[in-house]
Amino acid sequence: MLRKNYDIGKKNNKFHSIVAFIPARSGSKSIKDKNIKLLKGKPLLAWSIESCIKSKFIKDIIVSTDSKRYEKIAKKYGATSVILRPKKISGDKSTDLEIINHFLKRYKDFKYIAHVRPTTPIRDIKIFDKAINFFVRNNYSSLRTVHEMAESAYKTFEITKNSLLKSVGKKKLDYHSAPRQLIKKTYAANGVLDIYRSEHILKKKNLFGKRPYAFKTKFAHEIDSLEQFKVLNNMIG
Repeated sequence: MLRKNYDIGKKNNKFHSIVAFIPARSGSKSIKDKNIKLLKGKPLLAWSIESCIKSKFIKDIIVSTDSKRYEKIAKKYGATSVILRPKKISGDKSTDLEIINHFLKRYKDFKYIAHVRPTTPIRDIKIFDKAINFFVRNNYSSLRTVHEMAESAYKTFEITKNSLLKSVGKKKLDYHSAPRQLIKKTYAANGVLDIYRSEHILKKKNLFGKRPYAFKTKFAHEIDSLEQFKVLNNMIG
């Protein structure tokens, strides 16, 4: 059952229509049951649920999964509701748009969707809430948190079938040898938070629209390997 009694003060009334959406499928190929693998004694999924609970703007937390086991874990750690999705949109090739459209068939009343990815477990809640506050008060089609890449994407290469180097984009190969200060910075999405407008998704059939805001954060650790699990386990006090 959703929490419909929002008690966050008159000045925050415009934030009533925000829901946290956490996708957590069970069929990870990189790490078996990655989304519930223990990180410092807690399932990975639990870290994102608890981040949302700490937010002063999030009241409802909905987890989308294909697993009854995951459903129990999500509810144990504070998810408001859990949607069980069909296998056809639970594979490694399923898109965010497919999963969120499935969510919107049941929950259309929320104006904003805060997409919180369990594979980025560590969040600064002040930054998290700052991003929500910024988005709701401005007229962007969506928001995505990003951090600066350690190595600009313009310094990376593709390799052709003939094992030849090829620039990413339209830059000439000599550009890769330019001083770092002369090469454009590039940014990577980091999974801390994405925010969408439900109305836009339903009308335009895409998530980000034409005015996606890049909300810059410090480097955020994402987990997609056992080595990354080990690194975070050692970092967390």
